[in-house]
Amino acid sequence: MCATCGCSGEVHAHPGEEAHSHTVVLEQDVLAKNDHLAGHNRDRLRALDVFGVNLMSSPGAGKTTLLEQTVRDLGDEVPFAVVEGDQETLLDADRIKATGAPVVQINTGAGCHLDATMLARALDTLAPARGSVLFVENVGNLVCPALFDLGEAARVVIMSVTEGPGKPLKYPHMFASTDVVLLNKIDLLPHVSFSVADFVEDLRRVNPEARILEVSATRGDGLPEWYGWLRRRPARG
Repeated sequence: MCATCGCSGEVHAHPGEEAHSHTVVLEQDVLAKNDHLAGHNRDRLRALDVFGVNLMSSPGAGKTTLLEQTVRDLGDEVPFAVVEGDQETLLDADRIKATGAPVVQINTGAGCHLDATMLARALDTLAPARGSVLFVENVGNLVCPALFDLGEAARVVIMSVTEGPGKPLKYPHMFASTDVVLLNKIDLLPHVSFSVADFVEDLRRVNPEARILEVSATRGDGLPEWYGWLRRRPARG
């Protein structure tokens, strides 16, 4: 059960301070156990020189399309492995499999995020090659995935210009915890009401350090800069 978001069950209690205190303690316990296992995942990936990237976004932002294009463009140069997280279906895993990259699908059912235990089990099956880049495509959600460390070396949030304004301010924890923001679908800017300048200003209010790359996964804009970042493999501080 995920007490922090209630995605896999519910904690029933009467309103009041005692119930609130119980819930907070339970949340802290869940996150502490997750963080402990995430540390083991991180050590495991470092020992293999595997660069783990946690990809997060809302549904439809273009994570899978970006992954497909990245693997196809860099697959001869960089070995990739992919963990796909969704509530149901193998649709995205099948798309990645078609690129030739090894992939493992995690279906969370009612769960709205991946956690460190899920990634540990996926690593047992996937066995990423030494020196590879491991992409973890998290469940589409701008809330819960930000709370759970998986043991990744870096976090990347994909934001589409079709999603409208104000997202960094509405979901500050997600954007505050990321290393890179890929502003995707910029080829659609002439057709939507979206201000890149306003988005950058909002992001800087919650995360002054995040790198912003404007990209189009379908047209190719900005992808060389994204590939350059992957080649450098800049891990979190």
